[in-house]
Order: sequence, then C-alpha cells, then structure tokens
Amino acid sequence: MSETDRDMDYGDYLQLTALLGAQATRTAEHDELLFVVIHQVAELWLKLSIHEIRSGRASIAADELRHAFKTLSRVARIQAHMIGAWEILATMTPTDYANFRSSLGSSSGFQSFQYRELEFLLGAKDGRMLDLHQTEPARGALEAALRAPSLYDEALALLARRGFAVPADRLERDWTQPYVPSPEVEAAWLAIYRDTDRYWDLYELGEKLVDLEYRLQQWRFSHMKTVERIIGFKRGTGGSDGVSYLVKALDRKLFPELLSLRTTI
Repeated sequence: MSETDRDMDYGDYLQLTALLGAQATRTAEHDELLFVVIHQVAELWLKLSIHEIRSGRASIAADELRHAFKTLSRVARIQAHMIGAWEILATMTPTDYANFRSSLGSSSGFQSFQYRELEFLLGAKDGRMLDLHQTEPARGALEAALRAPSLYDEALALLARRGFAVPADRLERDWTQPYVPSPEVEAAWLAIYRDTDRYWDLYELGEKLVDLEYRLQQWRFSHMKTVERIIGFKRGTGGSDGVSYLVKALDRKLFPELLSLRTTI
C-alpha cells in the first residue's frame, strides 16, 4: 500500500517525522538537546500567541468582546507554559552550557522574529529592530505589524466609539511609533474602573490586557534570572548586553494607563 492509499494517522497529521527531526544539535553534549527543544517549543507557543492576539485585535475592532476575551485568556494560559519552561532550562548548569555555547555562533533568542512580531502586536514598537531581520522571510509580517494599530490602539478606539474622550492624536497617529501615555486616556479607564457595573465588558477588557502584560513581565523576569544563573553577566551570543538588556526590558510598559490608574483608585 502506498503512502497516499492509506488513511492519515497521528504522525502524518502532525508531521512528526519533520517535527522530531528538527532538533539538529551541533555537538555531542547532553544538554544541547534541552536547549534546542526549549527554544523550539517557545517558538511554537509564540506562533500560537500571535495567531490568537491577531484574532483578539480583530474582535475588539469589530466590537465582539466575548470572542476577544476567549482568545486573550488563551494567550494568558500559553504565557503560563512559557514562564514555566524557564524552570526546566534552569536545570542546566553554567558548565553544561559552556560545553556547547560556542556552537551557537552568533545566533541568539534576541533574533526571534516571532517574539518581535508579538511585541509589535502588543504595542512595543521599535522600527530599529527590523534591522535584525533583513533576510528573514517574515520581514513582511514584521513590517505590517509595525505599521498597524496594536492591540491597545484598538482598545482605545473601542473606548472612543463607546463615547469616552480619547484624544484624537491617540486615535489617528503614526502606528510605527511607541504609544505615549495620556492623562485623558487614564481618565477614561478610571471612569470605567469606578463604575464596573455599567462598563463591565470594558472593565473586563482592561483586566485581560493587564493580565497579558503581567505575564509578559513574569516571562521577562524569569528569562533574565535564568540567563543570570547560567551565564552571569557575559554578553549574549548575538551581541546583546545579556542580563543588562533583559533588566532594561522590565521597565517597558505596554498599557501604561491601566497600571497608573491603580494609584488613583
């Protein structure tokens, strides 16, 4: 019986031959497989997160918040798995990693175009980062994400459609630029949080966004501490500042007014 004559099985559907054959380690070191698998799995979770956030953004733009809540909740669960993965990688000692680190060449997680696209979708816009992806086939997707409204931009557009006084310069602007906090936007969110019975769906949207940022910061912190535990303060293989760069990332806010309003309530 030929391959095309038989029914598709589990391995066929999931393309397991290709998937399980993709862990091409470059040394005989035991821990290199762990390193490769952790990062490949992270890329799969990033792919699904991007798929869900795009869907959630479209749902917010269409005023379909129930669907947006479902997709954003799913992303939060994905983030929990990604945070937990650092604990597995942290079982690798500095010596374990040093034994194969040179085989990585100049490759680095800093070069992940999917992580960059996730950042752009969430509003962490920085056009300079495109320079890291000149030869990536995904550069077109990155450029599109950079030029499109972020998830938060669509949330603010929704607030404006609901009658809240969102400044015009926050609704029509250069989407390639990072978002700048606005007192008027904070006032709009504050009104929602002070009358949750009246604005329950918008309040829930705000909390879904806060949950995304909270978990992303947990992921960043776990990343930073795992890197610190394994390589200390060495420079990253891709030329980044390593731990120092990761510490700076913890100061970046995605949805600033949703955090600052908590001081006022």
